[in-house]
Amino acid sequence: MTDKLNVLVRVDIDCARAKIAAQGRVTTQSLQALYVVLKRANSLMEGLALEIDVTRARVEPDALKQLRACSQSRHLPAHIDPFQADCKLSILAPEDSLTTMRKARLAA
Repeated sequence: MTDKLNVLVRVDIDCARAKIAAQGRVTTQSLQALYVVLKRANSLMEGLALEIDVTRARVEPDALKQLRACSQSRHLPAHIDPFQADCKLSILAPEDSLTTMRKARLAA
């Protein structure tokens, strides 16, 4: 698996949902790029349900913690979305991101 972050966005306007699948390594730095993608998808239509799938990514624990905070608050960080639009975000994450990161280090 590469450290390069790859993102695929699938939008279903009829069902009012978007799925963002991330692969590679998700760090607190690369998370900023994911936030921009989430903001763009969220702006497509009001009430759009966003699902970010990081099950095939290596996610740093701090990055996952930040994503979960956004999901709970229903807002993206203020520096990404100063108007704080409502954001229905759900996260599909590996069971234990820390274990995933350790396995990746051992495999390298």
